[in-house]
Amino acid sequence: MSVFAGLVERLADLLQPLCHASATAAAIVLFTALVRLLVHPLSRAAARGQRARAALQPRVAELRRKHAKNPEELRKAVLELHTEAKVSPLSGCLPSLLQLPAFFLLYRLFSHTTIGGASNGLLTHSLFAAPLGGRWADALADGGVFGAAGVVYLGLFAVVGAVATFTFLRTRRTAAADSPAVPAADEQVPGLAAVGRVMPFMSFLTLVTVAVMPLAAALYVVTSTTWSAVERAALYR
Repeated sequence: MSVFAGLVERLADLLQPLCHASATAAAIVLFTALVRLLVHPLSRAAARGQRARAALQPRVAELRRKHAKNPEELRKAVLELHTEAKVSPLSGCLPSLLQLPAFFLLYRLFSHTTIGGASNGLLTHSLFAAPLGGRWADALADGGVFGAAGVVYLGLFAVVGAVATFTFLRTRRTAAADSPAVPAADEQVPGLAAVGRVMPFMSFLTLVTVAVMPLAAALYVVTSTTWSAVERAALYR
C-alpha cells in the first residue's frame, strides 16, 4: 500500500502548480481516469459483444420456435449458439471487475491512519474544505449540510444525481428498444432478466456510496461513473 501511496503523492506533486491545496484530490481523479483508460479496450470489446448478441437475435428467435416445448433444449441450443459466435452475455462485467483492485487500494489508503508504521500524511489533504479521509457524516457534524465541507458533498451529490439520471433514462430507452432480445438473455443466464429490470435503478446507489465512503473513494466512484456514462453513450450509439 505504501507503493500506491507514493504513486498518489507523485501525481499530486505534478498537479500542485495547477490545483494547489486540492492537488491530491485532482490526483485521485487523474488516477481514476488512467485506470478507466487501461480498461477501455475491454469496454470496446463489451460493446462489440452486445452488437454481436443483437445480430444473433433472429437465430435465437428461430431456436425459440423450434424448442418451444423444451426449455432445457432451448437453453442448451442458445448457449451453443453464443459459444459458436464467441459471444458472452457477461462480457460487459469485465471492465467493472478489473477496476475493483484499484478502488479497494484507494479505499484502504484513505481509511488507515498509518502506512507502513508511519503516519498517513494523505489524510491531511482535502478537496477544498472537505478532508479526503472524511465522510459525509463528518461534514454534517462539522458545519452541517451547508457548511464548508458540506457544500463539497452537495456538489458531488449534484454531479452523481445528474449522471445517474442520464444513465437511468438511457438504460430505460435501450431496454425498451431491445425488448425482443430479453427472452434470449433469460435462456442464457437464469435470472438475468430480473437483473436487467433492476439495473436502471442501480446508478442511483452511487449517491449512497458517496455519502458513506471516505471522500477519496467517493471521488473515484464519481469519476468512474461519469466516465462510464460518457463511454457508454459513445460506444453504444
